[in-house]
Amino acid sequence: MRGTAIDRIVVINDLARPMGGASALALSSARAFRALGHDVTLLAGDAGDDGSLAAEGIACVALGQGRLLSRPRMEAALAALWNRRAAQMVARWIAQHDTPRTVYHLHGWLQILSPAVFHALGPVRDRLVISAHDFFLACPNGAFADLRTGQPCPLVPLSRGCITANCDRHSRSHKLLRVLRHAIQTRVFDPAHAPPVLAIHAAMAPLLMRAGIPAQAIHALPNPVVPWSPTRIAAEDNREVLFVGRLEETKGPDLAAAAARAAGVPLRLVGSGALEATLRARHPEARFSGRLSPAEIARVAQRARLLVMPSRYPEPYGLVAMEAARSGIPVILPPTALLAADLVRHGAGLAIDPRDTPDFAAQLAALAQDHARIRAMSEAAFALPDDLALSPDAWVARLLDFYAARLAARSVAEHAQAQDQPCDERRQRAADGPDTSPPSAGWPGLGRTGRTRPLSTAELASGARRSRSRSSE
Repeated sequence: MRGTAIDRIVVINDLARPMGGASALALSSARAFRALGHDVTLLAGDAGDDGSLAAEGIACVALGQGRLLSRPRMEAALAALWNRRAAQMVARWIAQHDTPRTVYHLHGWLQILSPAVFHALGPVRDRLVISAHDFFLACPNGAFADLRTGQPCPLVPLSRGCITANCDRHSRSHKLLRVLRHAIQTRVFDPAHAPPVLAIHAAMAPLLMRAGIPAQAIHALPNPVVPWSPTRIAAEDNREVLFVGRLEETKGPDLAAAAARAAGVPLRLVGSGALEATLRARHPEARFSGRLSPAEIARVAQRARLLVMPSRYPEPYGLVAMEAARSGIPVILPPTALLAADLVRHGAGLAIDPRDTPDFAAQLAALAQDHARIRAMSEAAFALPDDLALSPDAWVARLLDFYAARLAARSVAEHAQAQDQPCDERRQRAADGPDTSPPSAGWPGLGRTGRTRPLSTAELASGARRSRSRSSE
């Protein structure tokens, strides 16, 4: 499949300089595609390339804007709803550079690019793939949870109950802003006719479907995982409880510190963030390692007995949990994490409510003494099946398969319908400047492409077979 004729891969993301897992995945995919010989362009909302992308041969077009949280409140609110400049940047690139075999992959858009990016991508929707790294494609607060309590939300997005629910961790006004943004996004995205949505865990599908995204448009693509150790870490011989992540309220490092103190077990926190100073002052008994490179984390992990991932809110995946488990380190995580059921089923972890400090501490204390149980959990974790996570190479190959199938299925549709407009006509239409105004209805460009539904799984598979046939000629 990697020999399939793709003219260019366009990766679209808020950030060219990763600050979290989703952006890191977007950038790592771009680098991997380029290493395989593909032409790659990154369209980013921030300041763009620091020179490293260009050094690898990746073109970068940047908007030069800051994240919403770094901007004045009113300016941020307006940009969150509709970033006209972002739409212009994407539409202009498409008008000037698009070809019939260019594919587009949208990763993150809510920190800078805004729902306007869906409008700009309308003309190339039949060659678009979207990654669902979280639930913002379907839920106004991105979590399908009450962010004040951490409890799962049963409501239908944008229903009366959803709109009136006080579920935002900031304020009611902030929730209303998110509802308005999501309503705009729903109008231009048109969930019922979604392009392929790549969910990082299969259990995301029912929640995405609750927002109207068809089941046939959702495809599970687990995150790529590089274990911290190629051999099993003998967790039963270690004492430290390990936390790896941002030291922020959402990730629950304070919950881990409180439970570790109550249990009398040593805790190491790897990461930085807004809670760091407070945690250092309140928990001098904990060890703080700051932000570490992957190689440095791997060295620290050799001394870990357990990894704790005490997130206050639902985690669609939990990359550090899989990195630890695949290295033989048992994991404690909340039942709201989608990986929890998998790890518990295979005997590799425990699911507990991290807000329940007495129970959290009791579990830590018990596991600190039970060497046989830790060894059994460690061995089970190290032997986890491959379907829970992919190797980086397998992940990239799967992405390329999706792109190739998208192109092949589009070719089938062109022959059957002969309704897609040539790229030259799109360029001519854009000569006076791209239309980046908020649309009045539906997905912009839907009438131009003639497509009235997403490609089904069968069509994707058919496209993949056709692509394999062409690539072997």
